[in-house]
Amino acid sequence: MQHVIAYDPFVELNELFRGFARPVRAEKAPLTIRMDVAEQENAYLVKAEIPGVAKEDINVSIEGKQVTIGAEVKRQAETKDGERVLRSERYNGSFYRGFTLPVEIDEAASNAKYENGVLELTLTKKAAPASRKLTVQ
Repeated sequence: MQHVIAYDPFVELNELFRGFARPVRAEKAPLTIRMDVAEQENAYLVKAEIPGVAKEDINVSIEGKQVTIGAEVKRQAETKDGERVLRSERYNGSFYRGFTLPVEIDEAASNAKYENGVLELTLTKKAAPASRKLTVQ
């Protein structure tokens, strides 16, 4: 049995405009790092969007299978005489994102490149240790 539901297009429109009247506290809402992870035979390729951050303020750490990307956004208030800020939504502070991969990463062979707000990581997989056969005595 199908149910009939009345559709009111003005409900969605009212919700949209209601958001403009509400004060926004974006400085307390941390940014999220959005990323894509792809696997190749010998490495993982990570593309992470971190717009508006200087490459000196990005930190990537690798510990075994765990990878952490962190960044710090530094914004300075630039108000001039006779000017007042009506709304400020730009984030100021630090944020990070961590994830675990299925295989340990060789941090010495991995590299990172940051260009146009996108951090590209090539995380080289550690070679599996050669198996050793024990002799039973």
